[in-house]
Amino acid sequence: MKIAIVYTSKTGNTKELVYLIRDIFIQRKVEVMVYRVEQFQDMAIDQFDAMIVATYTWGNGEIPYEMMNLYHAFETQNVKHVVTGVAGTGDSGYEQFCGAVDQLRDMLYVHTTLAATLKIEITPQSEDIKRCKKFVDLLLERVTQERLLSNTKA
Repeated sequence: MKIAIVYTSKTGNTKELVYLIRDIFIQRKVEVMVYRVEQFQDMAIDQFDAMIVATYTWGNGEIPYEMMNLYHAFETQNVKHVVTGVAGTGDSGYEQFCGAVDQLRDMLYVHTTLAATLKIEITPQSEDIKRCKKFVDLLLERVTQERLLSNTKA
């Protein structure tokens, strides 16, 4: 199983979330590769079974500029078979709480096999660990389902 987490983080909150999610994959004995979005720019999305996109929200609910190349790559590559999840951190004091997560979710739903979304208030707290575990489990269940489907088609 080839899984990647691609993220951007301005204040460190999203990075903290990413490494919490990575640690849960490790607990589940699943290897996952973590990339800052700048490191990932030239890689093909379709080489992965699953990918998590993790981001903060910028301005008034927007996707950060540095994530836009990845966003467009999902729109233009043949990635319907890739199971995806989107996670992010945000501040509910803003009108568009985790608006970037919502925008990425909508696009990933159309272009990939979206499994789960996760929004975290500011930075992960101990009560968020259960939600992060559920997020990882949903993604892994979907990858397993997709593998079974592709094996029955073959």
